[in-house]
Amino acid sequence: MFKLPRLLSYLALFASLALAGPFASGQGLLVDMSPRHPMPLPRPILPPHPETPPSSYKVESIDVHVHLVDQVAKVTMSQTFQNTGSQQMEVCFLFPLPYDGAVDQLTLMVDGKEFEGKVLPADEARKIYEEIVRKNQDPALLEWMGSGLFRTSVFPVPAGAKRTVNLRYTQVCRQAQGLTDLLLPLRTARYTSGTLDSLKVTVAIECSEPIKNIYSASHKVDIERNGERRAEVTFESKNEIPASDFRLFYDATAKGLGANVVSYRPDKDDAGYFLLLASPDIKATNDKPPAKTVVLAVDRSGSMTGEKMEQAKDAMRFVINNLREGDTFNIVAYDSAVDTFRPELERFNDQTREEALGYVAGLYAGGSTNIAGALERSLGMLTDSSRPSYIVFLSDGIPTTGETNEAKIVDAASKANHARARIFSFGVGYDVNSRLLDRLVSANFGQSEYVRPEENIETAVSNVYRRISTPALTDVKLTFDVEGAKTSDGPIVTRTYPAGAFDLFAGDQAVIVGRYSKPGDAKVVLSGAIEGKEKSFDFPAKLVESSADDTNAFIAKLWAARRVGEIIDEIDLKGKNDELMKELVELATKHGILTQYTSFLADETNARPTDMAFNLQRGGEMAEEGLAETNGRYAFSQRATKANLRSAPQADALSLSGLGESRVPAEMPALEQEQMKRQVALGNSVWYNTKADCAEVATNILSCGRKTFFQQNGRWVDSSLSETEQQNTIKVERYSREYFDLASQHGQHVGQYLAIDAPVMVRIDGKVYEW
Repeated sequence: MFKLPRLLSYLALFASLALAGPFASGQGLLVDMSPRHPMPLPRPILPPHPETPPSSYKVESIDVHVHLVDQVAKVTMSQTFQNTGSQQMEVCFLFPLPYDGAVDQLTLMVDGKEFEGKVLPADEARKIYEEIVRKNQDPALLEWMGSGLFRTSVFPVPAGAKRTVNLRYTQVCRQAQGLTDLLLPLRTARYTSGTLDSLKVTVAIECSEPIKNIYSASHKVDIERNGERRAEVTFESKNEIPASDFRLFYDATAKGLGANVVSYRPDKDDAGYFLLLASPDIKATNDKPPAKTVVLAVDRSGSMTGEKMEQAKDAMRFVINNLREGDTFNIVAYDSAVDTFRPELERFNDQTREEALGYVAGLYAGGSTNIAGALERSLGMLTDSSRPSYIVFLSDGIPTTGETNEAKIVDAASKANHARARIFSFGVGYDVNSRLLDRLVSANFGQSEYVRPEENIETAVSNVYRRISTPALTDVKLTFDVEGAKTSDGPIVTRTYPAGAFDLFAGDQAVIVGRYSKPGDAKVVLSGAIEGKEKSFDFPAKLVESSADDTNAFIAKLWAARRVGEIIDEIDLKGKNDELMKELVELATKHGILTQYTSFLADETNARPTDMAFNLQRGGEMAEEGLAETNGRYAFSQRATKANLRSAPQADALSLSGLGESRVPAEMPALEQEQMKRQVALGNSVWYNTKADCAEVATNILSCGRKTFFQQNGRWVDSSLSETEQQNTIKVERYSREYFDLASQHGQHVGQYLAIDAPVMVRIDGKVYEW
């Protein structure tokens, strides 16, 4: 089992191939066409390093530039290969197309020389895929079976030589209900003899209508908006192996609220999954941003002495400098005593801004920690429930004076919160009582953020405040009215996350996921308040009856991650029960999402991953032990992980690519790092060991599309199979006609299972196959 060091981003805990669907194409592949011997696609080599294979190549870099105008994308890809083998390779360049008819004007240049190529439709491409798979005895290409193909003529690459391939093409992006869907091929760069030195994607969007939602389903991207109709989306990484293609959605509308729904239902006998994107541009009645109230409550106890206090001051300065006219505010500073900038709320203007900054400059650390007193004073100022009110609450310790009982502190705060203020807590360092902060925000409509000792407090606070600085619609509720639905059908939409009522903020984008029980055409209504007045917005949506492919499988993975976070939160704050633990284990086995409390599934010696009685007992013990911790590094890591799961922004943010610079130990040999990254890129699950404060790769668990596989007795077994089903399988010989027919009949949904380079047992359309 490979281990990774402490995470910079707790979201990056799980590997996923959930995006590997029928749109899945690949950054181009070089295929050795020499007839001398079978040659599988290259993979990083597991130490100890064997002899260099005669034919192998490394993808050194990928640079993609896209100019996306409305629905038409002009794409330029540059990819550098190096022949790392000992012989000259006679290769052709294969480029699996996103979908037939999507690409035209495709040109290939190799080191500045144009090469002849041909675009083949899916039926013709299938023959090419089969021929290569049979020749090289390598099933990897089968996951693209069913897509079209661009294939060049053969060109030489001498041993040790590099070739830079430039590909230019125009693609008409798919569009559904106003949501434009851009797919960029990256995933076949997994087949390389080493990690990529660099990967960069730049997408420049221009639109005739104001751009609202921009969302990457696959990568954590940077978005810079240049006016209403232009934006630039960038992603850049180094020394990694791509786990997925690059998937980007955007929509544009002149309406005040941009909102769209994408749905996915892999099993028509089970509830489906939906993703809702909402980006508001809702003005108040006077065409100014709605006014709000902000109370800054900062811990100035003795443990805040030094750099922490200076960073806390910088955070307060940032918030004060970004208030607007019409806002009201105050500052609460607490140690043993509780002091305030002003006795009551103060209106923000140039004079009060300067006075508040002067008050902040005079703060110093010393004394005990009166959390209860600080909350009582902060909430006591807030009386207007029609006005959005926020408390930014910062603490680095445990309550040591005044009321110190967790339950009593939370109960008192809830009763005092007459204005329905949202509390955003910031737990600083490992000594903070993280369970108290989580209980506090759970009861007061907010969320927790956690700042490690080496991280910057101002950065954490400013990132949150930028998002919440302009409330556009508060206490938002979501309803779906599906055509033909009856009262007797019960709730159409359930288990939505974020759970309960939430706020929408201007310049921010809400990413909402949930389950639906009835498919069909629907009217979606978002209702909430602006300046205390109720307002609602509606838009059409389609909830699909069934999904034949895994195009939108990322929605199920994202929903499962958030649901896992919610379950852990409920166990943490209310105590464990068998029903919740059972669901936690089921989500782990179905979606490959492991946590500290289901990590026993990653034990390679575990011969009974589907033994629910054992799993409940072991998981319950681990949850009870871990969540009993209230402060310290272990407690901090558990609750930081939980908080980030609950707000996971995308499915692929849960992959190794989002880990940050410290994702692998510096002392780990380079070849082992490459092997570990390849395992994750090919689907092995990753879980965050909060006790050891590192991430670990579960080499016995594989996520692939809508399924999770466990390694048992040398084969990958579909986690949904019972022991009885495993004894009654249809055996198919690999590379036989029947084997290829499975790909032909079911397309890439099944092709990705056929591409697993090991024995497999899987359920397909109610039948259990083995090869």
